[in-house]
Amino acid sequence: MHKEFLMGNAAIARGAIAAGLNLVSGYPGTPSTEVLETTAKANDGSIYVEWSVNEKAAMELGAGAAYSGARSMVTMKQVGLNVASDPLMSLAYIGVKGGMVILVADDPGPISSQTEQDTRHFASFSKLPCFDPSSVQEAYDMIQEAFEYSEKYHTPVLFRPTTRVCHGYASIEVKDKEEYKVNKPEGFVKDSSKWVIFPRLSYNAHIHIEERNAELSQVFSDYKRNIITEAANSSCRRGIATHGISYTYTMEALRGKDTPRVFKVSTPFPFPEQAAVKFLEGLDEVLCIEELDPIIERELTYICGKYHLNTKILGKLTHNVKTAGENTCATVAANIADFMGWDKPAAPQTEAPPALPVRPPVLCAGCPHRASFFAVKEAMKGKKSVFCGDIGCYTLGNAMPLDMVDTCLCMGAGVNITQGIGKIEPDTNCFAFVGDSTFFASAITGAVNAVYNQADMTLVVLDNSTTAMTGHQPHPGTGRTMMGEVVEKVSIQEVLKGVGVKTVETVNPLELNKAIDTVKRVSAEKGVKAIVFKSPCAVLIKGSTPAVIDAAKCVSCKKCINTLGCPGIVLRDGSVTIENSLCTGCGLCSQVCPFGAIGGGEDAE
Repeated sequence: MHKEFLMGNAAIARGAIAAGLNLVSGYPGTPSTEVLETTAKANDGSIYVEWSVNEKAAMELGAGAAYSGARSMVTMKQVGLNVASDPLMSLAYIGVKGGMVILVADDPGPISSQTEQDTRHFASFSKLPCFDPSSVQEAYDMIQEAFEYSEKYHTPVLFRPTTRVCHGYASIEVKDKEEYKVNKPEGFVKDSSKWVIFPRLSYNAHIHIEERNAELSQVFSDYKRNIITEAANSSCRRGIATHGISYTYTMEALRGKDTPRVFKVSTPFPFPEQAAVKFLEGLDEVLCIEELDPIIERELTYICGKYHLNTKILGKLTHNVKTAGENTCATVAANIADFMGWDKPAAPQTEAPPALPVRPPVLCAGCPHRASFFAVKEAMKGKKSVFCGDIGCYTLGNAMPLDMVDTCLCMGAGVNITQGIGKIEPDTNCFAFVGDSTFFASAITGAVNAVYNQADMTLVVLDNSTTAMTGHQPHPGTGRTMMGEVVEKVSIQEVLKGVGVKTVETVNPLELNKAIDTVKRVSAEKGVKAIVFKSPCAVLIKGSTPAVIDAAKCVSCKKCINTLGCPGIVLRDGSVTIENSLCTGCGLCSQVCPFGAIGGGEDAE
């Protein structure tokens, strides 16, 4: 063993490798992304690593590997599990041969997600064991134990870190390479009575699952990470039940205090019932501190009723703990102080820092999506139109002054929402915007649906040749894989033509007049048509010479600022100025200026 300073996600990846990982698949999504990326970087060639086209594909790939006796890991964020839920629910009945860990990173806050889903619900829903780490070190150790439990009980297991564990850093103990487990898969053994799901098989499997989970509840009651810490004062009749990063915050808040009894729940499902009974005995009140939903609180309330324990359970349901958002050291300390009747922690007696400037999220300077949105906006000026967005950098097209994202639900939904609006309001010019990675992940079926059901809409694919929002991962259109292979690119244009879209045109959005003319012409056609705005992400390319403003020509009309909202154009002392540290020289502003006052860069027109 030796020490290393690691991010939580890196620790999880290193732990999985130490456990004998054979295959990892996933779809990028904050806060889970670095797990797969770290595995790829640390790969000695013995592990197959794949960014799949979406979470469903990743889940099914991981299942196939586990059917063959491999140890597989599948990575995603909490909303990604929605996409993968179809195979997950059936896989719970089928089971696996090799160990299979499904890592689902939850995002309390939410910091970078559209929901605050709690994956612990999915554990009970799918009847799969769930592991909930509380620190970077525990994440490293627990992922190895998760593989062991999965393999022993022939079931996939869920592993649920949250943002502060995923992105926290710590100096931890890790194994030396000679201590790593080596797993040699047996291979797939044909047995249709096991691997082919039929109603009768599912019925019998359901009986087995219930028996197994009852056994696991007992086993988890003795699991070393379900910890009961006795009160410092034996007369204290209060307790705190917690889990995950909230346990870390709880122990921080209790440091140096006359502490109550504490129950750390590391396996929320199957719930460690007998350990909970032991914890509750002799307590008058228990405060449950958890993210995000009252899972522990409901379980303890149920156990109190089942065992006739006269313990009052407090938490989110009783409004002793906030019902939404992530916990912090400060909120947990305040909750515990209220519960214990302690004085609230005093605020530090220091001079208050100046207020931070308001920095709403915006598209990067030089982002080609800004030009794409602006081209469509100009082309549709004065016409009744709706602009349905999707998940990615381009969601930021909703910000003023562009104001070009009217709806955003989940990945791929914009293509179908557009169709629904169009069926009710046929006089509306319906546009659906989707990125290149999201197109492959979940928008192709929407395009097929549009063609089949004779929609009247314009699909706009914003192709910047990467998965930009989550860190520039490759996808089928980039021509490379996470294994470092150069492969044939999957053409978005050919896919669209292949599913029956007759008009598919490609244009560089930074050639503004040409882009506007293309939108006008293509959108005027009836039926399903597509425009691919193709220009690389500004972060991936070397910027050109920054634009220059000719002070003699500039009349301070501010059209460049008021129509584009580019962070590279600023007002300084009342004058429009180019911020050279941000400007990429894309040339869009020079094409917008009505007085020809902006030059330099790549003046595309």
